[in-house]
Amino acid sequence: MVRDSLKAQLQAVGAAFQFMTRIPVPVEIPFTPAVLARSTVYYPLVGLVIGGITAAAGWLLTLAVPALPAAVLILLIWTALSGALHLDGLMDSADGVLSHRPRERMLDIMKDSRVGAMGVMAAIFLLLLKFATLSALLEGEGGWLEAAPLVVMVCGWSRLWVVCSMAGWPFARPGEGLAVLFRTVRKKHVIAASAMQLTFVIIIGIACGWSWPDIGLILVVHGGLALLCGTLLSRYFTRKLGGLTGDTYGALNEILECMLLFALLWLVR
Repeated sequence: MVRDSLKAQLQAVGAAFQFMTRIPVPVEIPFTPAVLARSTVYYPLVGLVIGGITAAAGWLLTLAVPALPAAVLILLIWTALSGALHLDGLMDSADGVLSHRPRERMLDIMKDSRVGAMGVMAAIFLLLLKFATLSALLEGEGGWLEAAPLVVMVCGWSRLWVVCSMAGWPFARPGEGLAVLFRTVRKKHVIAASAMQLTFVIIIGIACGWSWPDIGLILVVHGGLALLCGTLLSRYFTRKLGGLTGDTYGALNEILECMLLFALLWLVR
């Protein structure tokens, strides 16, 4: 019984990394609805690893590279760790939602592998804002060492909201694509993922020597901003499309990452 339970959790961890990143996981895992629903609990762990690698790479770069090129390379590593999966979802979502076509036509546009003008513009402006924010953090008074732990948290908060949106909003194409794979995601998965993200934030804060009021402030600002912006964006996509899709999950992750990263400019001050 214990062995089966442990195997199920390890499969869920592996599925989370195989599905959400390009980090090699050399194990064959069945992508069944049960496994994938369970894997959503570990999305904050995925964010922790992606953020940790990005933060470590940023620290190494700051030792030898000026702030502006370092910001470009940090952003490149950050994006490459997910294989630009979420950025692709952002572009497809922008092409569909900003086309101002009927709902079914929007969904058809989002399924098209080609990228249109709206998608390109969305990606350019988002990457520019991320780059500018990273540059400002690198050149700030505390430098990258002060900002890096918060960047790690950002990656967890944005992926936590993906779990929340799966459980809280309907699928735009029931019976197709991700709707089939993640149809069993429920509130219990959201609660477990939220507890994991909360634990990570507290552990990082204690490891960095932050006071409890500082940790509480980060939880309130980042958690509140993720909840507010995530809810507004999820409702917007649902109103436009009749629900959410795999592309909109990617868009939610990218937009929330960018907004939470931008909020660090005030937190580090």
